[in-house]
This record gives sequence, structure tokens and C-alpha cells, in this order.
Amino acid sequence: MAASTILIVDDEPTNLHLLTSLLRSEYMVRAVSSGEGALRAATSEPQPDLVLLDVMMPGMDGYAVLAQLRENPATQDIPVVFLTALAEAPDEERGLKLGAADYITKPINPVVVLARVRTQLQAKQARDWLQDQNASLEAEVARRMAENDLTQLVTVRALAHLAETRDPETGNHINRTQGYVHLLALRLRQHPRFSALLTQRNIDLMTRSAPLHDIGKVGIPDNILQKAGPLAPAEWEIMKTHAKIGSDAIEQAETDVEKPLAFLVLAKEIAHWHHEKWDGSGYPDGLAGDSIPISARLMALADVFDALISARVYKPAMPFAEARKIIAAGRDKHFDPDVCDTFLAGFDEFVAIAEKYREDV
Repeated sequence: MAASTILIVDDEPTNLHLLTSLLRSEYMVRAVSSGEGALRAATSEPQPDLVLLDVMMPGMDGYAVLAQLRENPATQDIPVVFLTALAEAPDEERGLKLGAADYITKPINPVVVLARVRTQLQAKQARDWLQDQNASLEAEVARRMAENDLTQLVTVRALAHLAETRDPETGNHINRTQGYVHLLALRLRQHPRFSALLTQRNIDLMTRSAPLHDIGKVGIPDNILQKAGPLAPAEWEIMKTHAKIGSDAIEQAETDVEKPLAFLVLAKEIAHWHHEKWDGSGYPDGLAGDSIPISARLMALADVFDALISARVYKPAMPFAEARKIIAAGRDKHFDPDVCDTFLAGFDEFVAIAEKYREDV
């Protein structure tokens, strides 16, 4: 292990020589004779592990030097031991309040100096070791959290794409609706009706959950899900069950884990209620107004807009301008009026998302 570096600061050459001679057999010693020189030396390599600092110096005294060392992030953790002929309690208290680690009084006792230096260096080594251990632990925690986060994202996408395989014409529907929900939430987070709920964490969780909105389609028969023409009333009733099928599947996943996951709560809300309407005419529960979770209200608009502008086996894609008119007409009927207004105000941004993830022709 390399020898520790000690910086000695004293305006008296005799003291510098004495301390240098005493310490250089065990440590790398640097010596300067002024406060200004101390500040330069403390920030240059090799950076000191300990500073022995004279209090009474012309120009910048030891108190001023210590104050500046503590203000600089590069030097704030270097332990400083004052060298002083002042032995009054108020002087010691002043130095300790500024952050001095210890005092050594003059005239210097070599045994005391060596013992105090050794104690401070051992304490610094222990702090440095703990800091390194904490940094390693934080890095490992961050790595595992990132890994868990990625696993969660991949799992969500895999489940969403599983549903998509049953309805192959949806293509980039997942990416587009996820983008719409995220943008709606960002644009609404300053709105007084939504600011308490639409925190950055909830926005992130909501965005992550959005791809699971149609996972219940895996439970719908192909002859209904992929029918080229209009559904018969009985078929439509079966189609509508996909909302509850999806939320039930997510709820079952919740019961299989010991600790509830926040994003699954939102995923369940979105899957179950994204076909509810503001006026209460939606399904599966006929919820109305604010009784519909905000996550489902955002997905309701995102899902309808994307359905309008996307080609299906039973219809061509609708032009953006026409889809905009239909969304506007659904204000206060199908859609929360504030959510609808936010969508219309940022319409060009939603179109940009649609264009980014448009279907390959």
C-alpha cells in the first residue's frame, strides 16, 4: 500500500523542518509556508490524506484556510489537524466548529504528533473504505434495479405481443397507444384536476402498463376477433368480455406475488375500464365521470384515436383531420372533457407519434 501523504502548513521554517523530519520516514510529506500555498497543494496531486495546519500565519490564517477547504468539494473530506500555540477553549471550539479534526499544541511533542497523525489517518482509511463499500453497494443495487426494470418491461411487452398475435392487424398499435397515453399524462400533469395523481412516478407506471390494455383478447375466439364484417349482437357481447378477461388475468398475477406491484394496479385499471365512457354508456361496468380511473380515461381516448386512424379488416384508415373531428364530438360524452381538450390542443404531437409508429406498407 502506498504511503499516506501529509501536507504540513506553517510559516515558520523551523517547524516545517521539524515536522518533515519527524514524519517522512513513514509518510510522503509535502510542506508549504502560507495559506494560499496550502489551498493550491490541497488540490494538486498527490492530494493529501491529512493536513497539519498552523493557525497563526500572516495573510490567510489557518481558520480561513480550513473554511475554504471545507467549501471545496475536492478537499472538503480531507482531515485537518490544527497546529497552534493557542490553548484557550474558545480557540479550539472555533476550529472544531469549522471542521478541524483535532488540535496539536506547540511546542510540538513528537510522540503526540505521531499518535495523532496515525489516529487521523486510520480514521480516514476507515471512512474511505466505508465510502467505497457504499458506492459498490449502491452500484450493485442500481444494477439489479435496472435489470429488474428491464425484465419487467420485457415481460409486459411479451404479454402485449402475445395478445397482438391473436389480432395481427394491430401492428404498432401498442407503441402508438403507449405514446399517446404518455403524452396525454405529461400534458395534464399541471392541470389542477390531475396534478395530485399524475406524478412522474405514476406517469411512468401508467405508460409502462398501457401495453396490457388489450391482453384480454387472448380469450376471444378467432372467428369473432378476426371477423371481417360487423359483429352480431351476441358476438359483440363476447367481444366485450375481453376487458374483464384482461383485468382478471392481471389480478391473478397480483395474487401470485407476495408484494403488490404498483404498475399492475394501473394495468388492471386500464385493461378493465378503458372502454368505459364519460357519460356512463361504456362497458363493462357502465362507470361515468370521475368514477372511471384516470389511467383508463387516458387509454380510452388513445385507443379510440388509434382505432380511427388504423386500417382494419373491416375498414380503411381514417384521415387524421376526420379522426380529430370524431374525437372532438366525443367530448363530454365518450371522453373526459379536460382530457379531450388536452388531446385537441396538442393534436400535432399525437399525429407525430402516429407517424413515427405507422404500419409498414
